[in-house]
Amino acid sequence: MMRRVALAAVAATAAAGLAACGSSAGTSAGGTAKPVSCTYSGVQPELYQKGVLTVATDKPAYPPWFENNNPANGKGYESAVAYAIAKQLGFRPSQVRWAYEPFDASYAPGPKKFDFDINEISYTPQRATAVTFSSSYYDVQQALVAIKSSPIVTKHSPAQLKSYVYGDQIGTTSLAFITGSIQPTSQPKVFQTLNDVKQALQTHQIAAFVTDTPTAQYISSSEIPGTEMVAQFPSTGEHYGLLFSKGNPLVGCVNKAIASLKSDGTLAALQKQYLQLYLTVPTIQP
Repeated sequence: MMRRVALAAVAATAAAGLAACGSSAGTSAGGTAKPVSCTYSGVQPELYQKGVLTVATDKPAYPPWFENNNPANGKGYESAVAYAIAKQLGFRPSQVRWAYEPFDASYAPGPKKFDFDINEISYTPQRATAVTFSSSYYDVQQALVAIKSSPIVTKHSPAQLKSYVYGDQIGTTSLAFITGSIQPTSQPKVFQTLNDVKQALQTHQIAAFVTDTPTAQYISSSEIPGTEMVAQFPSTGEHYGLLFSKGNPLVGCVNKAIASLKSDGTLAALQKQYLQLYLTVPTIQP
């Protein structure tokens, strides 16, 4: 569940839009939306189900973004962020309802059965043609995971990186990073789920895969024995945004909530609590 690319101009317009409660992330993702009042009562007409904030994510829900595969417990970075945003909008924890949405279906066009999806979904211009994104709640880098005995662990110059067989999940920015930045000589293998990718690594169908740094660290340290996170790659400007149906006016109020959580230090504190381990990982060039 790894994603990619945010344009500086897009980020700037999104930040400018935070000044007004009714500013839509149509400005950050290419759509438009009518202003709404950013109060609990004011957002009710825009909700998927009145009185409830419906938040979607994929299954399973991985650490450090969620804990114990239970988004509703408020633990893990994305779960905690979702509840912090809900509080900013006037919702009690009991008024947050979680829904299941597969990652590769989340950015498909059409109506959504949720208010927003939080699932390590990176903003990209292509995705923003079908859905609307909030401003960033986490700026992310990509990292490389491999079997410890693989040559790639020690031989990973830009030229050497091109010689390996990679695999990744369909539709992800990690896959796009492999094809666009690493540019291996062999076509990367594409899988439906991250679990399929991990199995391919374990069965030596691929030499390595790429995913966001926190997920890479968790997989290598806790899920697949004998693997390691080799290093991370330089920032591409990628960031995760909450995903909404195209033009959903609620995004303006959520952007205001995110801005408040940034300015009062909440997001920084949550990143320190759940993601601090990933901030000092060595960096290599693709």
